[in-house]
Amino acid sequence: MKKPEGPPKQLTTEAKRWWLQLSSEYQIDDEAGLLVLQTSLEAFDRMRDAQKQIKKDGMTSKDRFGQTKSHPLLAVERDARAQLLAGLKALNLDIEPLNDRPGRPPGSKM
Repeated sequence: MKKPEGPPKQLTTEAKRWWLQLSSEYQIDDEAGLLVLQTSLEAFDRMRDAQKQIKKDGMTSKDRFGQTKSHPLLAVERDARAQLLAGLKALNLDIEPLNDRPGRPPGSKM
């Protein structure tokens, strides 16, 4: 399969930037890899949408009995974040820097 000319059109501008950076930096050009990347970035967009609405509405609300309950989109945000990270892991991308030696990272305290 020929690598697409650019990121999928349905992605947001932020996700398109990630698509361009990741596909270039990690040379993702196979069909399966591009599909996993696209799916991961769709989850990223879903996570961002949920975050915006939660920020607008607040993390909690009162139900009809006056009891505090969590915003329903908190679960959507959590699940979308997990899907994003699972996709990045499936692509074998480094999502945290590697330590060049055993032990705690420099500057960490016990």
